[in-house]
Amino acid sequence: MRLLVVEDEMAMAESLRAGLEAEGFAVDVAGDGEEALWYAAEVDYDAIILDLMLPKVNGFVVCRTLRERENWVPVLMLTAKDGHLDEAEGLDTGADDYLTKPFSFVVLLARLRALLRRRGRERPTVLRAGPLGLDPARREVHHGDEPVALTAKEFAVLEYLMRRAGDVVPKPDILANVWDFNFDGDPNIVEVYIRSLRRKIDERFDRTFIETVRGAGYRLIVATEGDEATTGAGIEPGTGSRS
Repeated sequence: MRLLVVEDEMAMAESLRAGLEAEGFAVDVAGDGEEALWYAAEVDYDAIILDLMLPKVNGFVVCRTLRERENWVPVLMLTAKDGHLDEAEGLDTGADDYLTKPFSFVVLLARLRALLRRRGRERPTVLRAGPLGLDPARREVHHGDEPVALTAKEFAVLEYLMRRAGDVVPKPDILANVWDFNFDGDPNIVEVYIRSLRRKIDERFDRTFIETVRGAGYRLIVATEGDEATTGAGIEPGTGSRS
């Protein structure tokens, strides 16, 4: 999932980025309100962590502008300690939740996941592809009754593929949604994580979940004929190969 952190204190912003990326999120950082509005217009975020006191355009105006543009991305607003009027105004301008500074990262993470769960009510609680299940809230993956241990980034790659299960997902899409907006490293990092997922899932359970469509990207196979009785629907995998 992709987040935007809007915070002008760079030490705080980088600390949040590091912590959230360690949890498997892709994170962009905006240092002022104008930059935040630009990012929000260009990128489809799953949630925004929005500081109130910002240069150029404050958090109230950013949130109000997003809602006026009919952008309903969940917003977690960061307010000053004991800023009850700020909290009330933040909610009135369209924020979904607030957190007062200083705060615990553990609490911020819990509030953020609660927002994401509420936004995703139309989605299944657990994403499934045949016997493979991924629970975004619990950060757990199972194959049938067997747990599958993944790193945070492996989990993020698999979650993105499962949310687009059955579609061919180009490598740039994975980079854009699992890594941050300004990622300028080696794009082959995607292949590294795909190989790792295959070792932990495909090879371990002796079946193909992640298919390579040469020259196009990767596809997560939703179900095979033998899975139809338990999943209720199958999908033809099409022509592809593993690499």
